[in-house]
Amino acid sequence: MDGMTTDASTPRTGDRVGRTVRVTGPLLEAEGVEGVAMGEILHVGDDRISAEVVAVEGGRATMQAYEYTGGVRVGEAAAGSGQPLTGLFGPGLLGAAFDGLMRPLTSAPIWLRPDRPESVASDERRWRFVPTVAAGDSVAAGDVLGTVPDSGAVEHRVVVPAGASGTVDWIQDDAEVGPLDVVAKVGETEVRLSERWPMRRPRPFRERLSDPVPLHTGQRVLDLFFPVARGAAAAVTGGFGTGKTMLLQQVAKWCDADVIVYVGCGERGNEMADVLDDFGRLVDERTGGRLVDRTVVVANTSNMPMMARELSIYTGISIAEYYRDMGHDAVVIADSTSRWAEALREFANRRGDLPAEEGFPADLSSQLAAFYERAGRVTTLGGKEASVTVIGAVSPPGGDMSEPVTTITQRFVRAMWQLDRDLAYARHYPAVHWSGSFARDTDGLARFQTVHGDPEWAARRASALEILAEADRLASLAEVIGVGSLPGRERMVVLGGRLLRETVLAQNALSPNDAFCSDAKGAALLDLVLEVIDACHAAIDRGATATAVERLDFGPVIRAPQDVGPTDAAAIGPIRERVLAEIGALP
Repeated sequence: MDGMTTDASTPRTGDRVGRTVRVTGPLLEAEGVEGVAMGEILHVGDDRISAEVVAVEGGRATMQAYEYTGGVRVGEAAAGSGQPLTGLFGPGLLGAAFDGLMRPLTSAPIWLRPDRPESVASDERRWRFVPTVAAGDSVAAGDVLGTVPDSGAVEHRVVVPAGASGTVDWIQDDAEVGPLDVVAKVGETEVRLSERWPMRRPRPFRERLSDPVPLHTGQRVLDLFFPVARGAAAAVTGGFGTGKTMLLQQVAKWCDADVIVYVGCGERGNEMADVLDDFGRLVDERTGGRLVDRTVVVANTSNMPMMARELSIYTGISIAEYYRDMGHDAVVIADSTSRWAEALREFANRRGDLPAEEGFPADLSSQLAAFYERAGRVTTLGGKEASVTVIGAVSPPGGDMSEPVTTITQRFVRAMWQLDRDLAYARHYPAVHWSGSFARDTDGLARFQTVHGDPEWAARRASALEILAEADRLASLAEVIGVGSLPGRERMVVLGGRLLRETVLAQNALSPNDAFCSDAKGAALLDLVLEVIDACHAAIDRGATATAVERLDFGPVIRAPQDVGPTDAAAIGPIRERVLAEIGALP
């Protein structure tokens, strides 16, 4: 939104002021700031660079600067703000792009020349506030006071802030107001259209919900085999060129969340430009408008200040929690957490901290845990069910899955989607490998599917994974002795594995029929392949040769995903009947 800022205001006259004594890239040290606290924001130099206190020793404060420190000299003023790193959250976030400090990326790259106005909040942009309560009503934290139309594709709700409750003494009439204007008075609390919140502090909620509900991504390999629940955390791992960004963009386009927060953390600038361009042109199938109208982009590319990259994932998840508290389901896509961890490593090395494995800081595990812990499906303070789902990309150098960021991430996520280089190079997309991936919520999601009309979901998934595992084992043997040397039933397993890979696991993002796949169509396709495999085994048992079965035309099965509409599960039936009839006609 026009008017986002990282801290509340410029320090007032008489505020605590010290002097810098050390400048090493983003690492700053200052002395003489009276009563400085951990996590407090200090403003350094004439440009008032924002720096967060990360260590206090005696009268010396160590800070990490969130902006370019070129030109900062020893002896420059370091003024305390008395506040932690804070964002201004309000209408206008959807459809906009920000850097890690929540400054709008709408003009020249302001991170090269810091802008230090008294308040970044713009008085020019005004919003229509529509009250939903009246003066005299009793409200509690999380209750909706009013809405803001035309602020994105989802309803923007102004809620009673945490810790406030009582009688509405005054409520703004239906009118246009500025982002910092008071729109209601609840007891002793003035509620403004926009609110400030420390970005490293999780927002409160009433209760965390434990029963899993699936987040439908529209990608068959994920929804059928490695599903993620709403409010859970997932990770996409893979080396360079395996399609992580492509898969994340597909999830962003097609998942059934209300709000998408896309965090470009240390990625190349041209990739982020492509993301912004794609989201601006894509039609949102849920609303009929533009996809960008329910998307917030936080971009801190590889050429932006290093520590702003570290902050960007907290900025993204704070935005998601803001919409969660309105009662919406939000998804945070962090691409990538490896670049975030590299920023932590670089800063820790500058501080002289004792390095752990591969030079990463010793607290990398706890920092990753704290980030993924902010995911969750909850009952909000206002009594609504809402969620924040976190999907992070991990880019292990050289595809080494044993490196620290990958191994630590596996401990804290509920689903891992491992991308395989060989599959990617074979043009199999998404290149999610079935043996290296996992989902920990499948038992709970199987119960959900049973209650909602699909009791065969778990059995179908287990059968397919068993066939894929056996096909992989036989493929290694076939490379040595040849497929034709295998017994007939084993050859049918190899054939079944190929049909599963090409029909169910692969998905064409460029096909209007296959870019998105509904739950019903995915289940129908998987049932089709499993029934065909069973029929092939039955033909072998009747005495048919494996060669005769392999010569049948399985093209209709493989083409079914692209020949049938994205939600047209019923059209799979005629294909199944025709192929099964051909197999049944074998002697």
